[in-house]
Amino acid sequence: MQLSELAAYAEEKYQIKEERKWTEFPGFSVLADPQTGKWAALLMRQWDYERGEELQRCDIKCGQQCLSEFQVPYVAGAFRMKGSKWVGVSFDDGTDPEIVCELFDRAVRALRHGRGNIILDSAQPGSAGQKYSDTLLPLEAMRGNYDRRRVEQRQAQEQRQAQERRRGQEQRQAQERERASQIDVRLREGHTGAYVSPVFQGRAGAADRPVTASAAAAQIPPKILEMMKHYEYGSSSFENKWKNFYRQGKFMEDYEDDASWAGEFRRYFTTYHDLNLYQLRGYFAWRTQVRRGKFYRITTSLAYMYLYELLNGIGVSSPEESLRKMKEFEAGYLDSGVGDPSMRETLRRWRLEYAVMHGAPEEEVLPFIDPEELREDRYHLVLRNPEKHSDEEIYGALSALSGGKTDKSSVILKEPERGKHLFAQVWRYMSEHYRDDGWDIFTACFGKLKNFAWHPLANAVYMEREERGEKVYEINECRKYIFKNGKWSVLRYESIYFDKYKVAAIMHEADRLLRRYLKTGHYLRAKEGEEWITPYVEAVIEADREAALEAARPKVTIDLSGLDKIRRDAQITRDSLLTEEELKEDEPGLSVQPPHEPASDSEKSVPEPQTEAAIQPSVENIETSVHEAEGPVTIEIPSLDEVHTQILLTVMRGESAAELIRQRFLMPSVVTDTINEALFDEIGDNVLECDGEEITFVEDYREELNLIIGGEG
Repeated sequence: MQLSELAAYAEEKYQIKEERKWTEFPGFSVLADPQTGKWAALLMRQWDYERGEELQRCDIKCGQQCLSEFQVPYVAGAFRMKGSKWVGVSFDDGTDPEIVCELFDRAVRALRHGRGNIILDSAQPGSAGQKYSDTLLPLEAMRGNYDRRRVEQRQAQEQRQAQERRRGQEQRQAQERERASQIDVRLREGHTGAYVSPVFQGRAGAADRPVTASAAAAQIPPKILEMMKHYEYGSSSFENKWKNFYRQGKFMEDYEDDASWAGEFRRYFTTYHDLNLYQLRGYFAWRTQVRRGKFYRITTSLAYMYLYELLNGIGVSSPEESLRKMKEFEAGYLDSGVGDPSMRETLRRWRLEYAVMHGAPEEEVLPFIDPEELREDRYHLVLRNPEKHSDEEIYGALSALSGGKTDKSSVILKEPERGKHLFAQVWRYMSEHYRDDGWDIFTACFGKLKNFAWHPLANAVYMEREERGEKVYEINECRKYIFKNGKWSVLRYESIYFDKYKVAAIMHEADRLLRRYLKTGHYLRAKEGEEWITPYVEAVIEADREAALEAARPKVTIDLSGLDKIRRDAQITRDSLLTEEELKEDEPGLSVQPPHEPASDSEKSVPEPQTEAAIQPSVENIETSVHEAEGPVTIEIPSLDEVHTQILLTVMRGESAAELIRQRFLMPSVVTDTINEALFDEIGDNVLECDGEEITFVEDYREELNLIIGGEG
């Protein structure tokens, strides 16, 4: 199948025309739904100078779940487009038109929300532009504008072409087998004459200089000659290509050579069968040195072949040794600057996938997972179980997942610890109380864990050699690789399901209300649609306010366990102060007590404790004047009590109110907030500032405050 056939099908069935949007990239075009304007497919035509032919590929927006449903070699991950909705299709003689058209149908249905729309070309009067929804017609009926004869002709033509391709392929395979048998017979029988072996083709001048059988036999190492016999001709499928590679690779895994070769060779999925004699010997000589820890440059396609060997267990005794040698290859060949640096990304991906498939230790896996993905996993773990994590962790996760704007909030800049605590408390409170259709706040923001198809080592010459039982490889609670029913999948949270607006809205509304509560200035406006968050934040603010008031109350502790000792000491002191006459006077009524024994709890007689007013000085007994000479303060501010009024006047005179605050068992920061809040409606800003110990007056508001109190401060 070719791209032109897909474009014709899209136009005939859906009236979607191929659009070429980029003049600088003439080989790229799109198929966009005329109803929604969204892309259904990206078509790519590129010339392969090595093969001398045009490569045709396509990205279709049908969802990556199709990869597990259509397990064919020409359907894989997307080539250009990013995201879980795109898959890639390679177009060649083996591409099945029915599968490609089905994928395209799914893409269009997804864009149109599952409805098929038929647009009438010649509408009836009064119904211009009207659309009628109906079930899409079958594929066979839509092709060829419902012309059954054209459908049958095209099918017959496709069948003839397929038969011709098969015959041509069989002829080429027969010719290759004949050539291989000829060289084998000639070498064994010692015939002379002009003959050029396929293993010598590709070398400059090889066709002009006949090679005798004896010369050819002398140049082909017996091991390589024997390896050639291990190649089994058959289908050109990837499975057959891998089987031959694995069979020949295991046969040659201990082979060493010393014939250098410094040419260039480029091909995807290179195997031994793709190389001529000089390239093969050059590769084995390079591999010999690599295994000895000596790295020098070789063409990238052959360097990849060495990695294919490690992935398939060729030249190693265990998966652990494969991982170790891949690590050595990265250090010696890529980190040293010898090899092509573009190999690094692919190598690290293979190391991750290979380690997971073989259950390697966590330290072999974590370095190769995208650090950003691991960070998001940690954030999700924190927010999913906030009761197990600190204020710092919860705030950090919320800030990162909402864009980081709150880091510049005046709440965080002025009171970082308290601010982070309050933001974290908002999330904890919402986690406990928010419910919407059975979803908690975390699920509403980040969705649920979902299974996605995972295709490890899909871009390498690799296939499973043995049956694998069910297994689970857990990176963390938010990321697990699962092998079940012969297929791999990854269980994780997917960003396309995140409601990032909801997270940002929670942080914005919390920031807005906390700025007013903490009087940090730079107040924010309320945004429409965030009203549902307000009650949760206000509940947290009220709880914090009550906690602050409780902490500010003076605490008196009475140790009742010391009363017995006090009573005994007092009796001894009393007896020592009495004269003999006084003692004699007391003797008749004095009953002699035996030596003191500790009384049981039930027998203890504890005097009734004094009231708090009797133990500590009464607030009313403390002077209310700042200076004895000035007499008591008589100025009253309706919104403040007598104590806070006196503290305000003291600060306005430029004097310290620390002693006054200490006598009343108050906290400077709480006093400052109380006075500022009481005067906020009249002044519109804070009149006092506190650095934790001392309170200072903001001189900008002296005149307004004097008008309020009716006199000079």
